[in-house]
Amino acid sequence: MGASFSALFIDQDGVSSSSPCLGDLPESCVASIIQHLDPPEICKLAKLNREFSAASWADFVWESKLPPNYHILVHKILGFVPQNLGKRDIYTRLCRPNTFDGGTKKVWLHKSTGGVCMSISSKGLQITGIDDRRYWNHIPTNESRFHSIAYLRQIWWFEVNGEVEFPFPVGTYSVFFRLQLGRAWGFGRGICDPEQVHGWDIKPVRFQLWTSGDKHSTWECSLSEAGKWFHYHVGDFNV
Repeated sequence: MGASFSALFIDQDGVSSSSPCLGDLPESCVASIIQHLDPPEICKLAKLNREFSAASWADFVWESKLPPNYHILVHKILGFVPQNLGKRDIYTRLCRPNTFDGGTKKVWLHKSTGGVCMSISSKGLQITGIDDRRYWNHIPTNESRFHSIAYLRQIWWFEVNGEVEFPFPVGTYSVFFRLQLGRAWGFGRGICDPEQVHGWDIKPVRFQLWTSGDKHSTWECSLSEAGKWFHYHVGDFNV
């Protein structure tokens, strides 16, 4: 499946007839087929013809892609339940990064899987000495979803704590910290002076995760390479 097809036949009486094509399939049949595909594939097939385009808007197609508790998610993220919106519109709306909790969090659906993703800004975390300009700066940048990062100038030690209470659908989730050693400079070229980065090789960084079910995981990692953003895996939790 991927393109429409047709052929022309000439019978013994010289009368031409067209073979069946994708456009001959009933809209309900097309919708029943494409609901088993991933959302990007559905949107691609919707461009084939009018029948596929109409079928791609069927509510039952997109309800199967939405999280089971999408009504709760919509109310939590948007603050209200949109009226007269089809399921495809709701899915599209949830796939956008939606900001909430005072602008410190963003949540969205993964376009292919429908899984819930969340990002928390540095301003949504409790960081040791974050308000002391001797140690920390808030730097505007396009490298962050929140257009700002917390830059550590110098400090002996610090802790970063965060707490999330959110109606995640049933599933397994992973927690990561996104960190970069050094401050990029050079007119946006991402150049970093390694001499500005020191002390991180003395002791590993400890990542810890606690869940409401009293489960706890600890992982230690040495931060070494400067000038690049890395996602450091803290742990997983189940809902």
